[in-house]
Amino acid sequence: MKLINKIKISLIDHFIVWLIPVLVLVVWQIVVQSGWLSSRVMPAPLDVISAGVTLTANGELIHHFLVSLQRALLGLVIGGSIGFILGFITGLSKLAENLLDSTIQMIRTIPLLALVPLVILWFGIGEFSKIFLLALAVFFPIYLNTFHGLRSVDKDLIEMGKVYGLSPYGLFKNIILPGAMPSILVGLRMSLGFMWLYLIVAETIASSEGIGYMTMNAREFLQTDIMVLGILLYAVLGKISDILASILEKKYLKWHKGYQK
Repeated sequence: MKLINKIKISLIDHFIVWLIPVLVLVVWQIVVQSGWLSSRVMPAPLDVISAGVTLTANGELIHHFLVSLQRALLGLVIGGSIGFILGFITGLSKLAENLLDSTIQMIRTIPLLALVPLVILWFGIGEFSKIFLLALAVFFPIYLNTFHGLRSVDKDLIEMGKVYGLSPYGLFKNIILPGAMPSILVGLRMSLGFMWLYLIVAETIASSEGIGYMTMNAREFLQTDIMVLGILLYAVLGKISDILASILEKKYLKWHKGYQK
């Protein structure tokens, strides 16, 4: 009986999550189909789906999607790894914080869009410039949250671990890292959002492939259905990334009361 109730609650939760997006799509379709909104300004959802089916059938959409996914993952891995390592170092070492943190904070305040001309000048218009922008975008949330997480670990727990004879590795594995993990995963979740946000910026740099290119190219030919399709793809990819981050939180933070149902 308890299992059935849990399944019912889970189904209701999933229904509520998708309730507003579905309602928006239904209202959107009705408004366009009734003529209250011109399809030239905003195509109906069914027209967008039709465009997606056509582009998928000829392989164009899949090609652009895979190119964008590869860029996004490369940027995440490179920027995220560097952000985690530097956040780890500055979070555990006061000397490293004094040497590095101030410089990183100054760079963080520079708008990424202002760097685009310089990035093109430095690295040209190839793939490296796009990956560089994406890596920079995801670097700061992971760095800041890793640093904050390590510094926020309860000092009393660390002292208790020392009293119980834990080695430095044991302290890190059993107390410091678990204590910092909620903040680190928040940083990852934020970075996943920034990753898709800045991907479209990166793909406007003389690109000939990717979802951003597909969307910008559709604008030139006033193909609003494909433009909206590209925007919706970013929204769906962002939601999928958020779901994956939520799964990681539930897996690695089972001990945390804030993530227990």
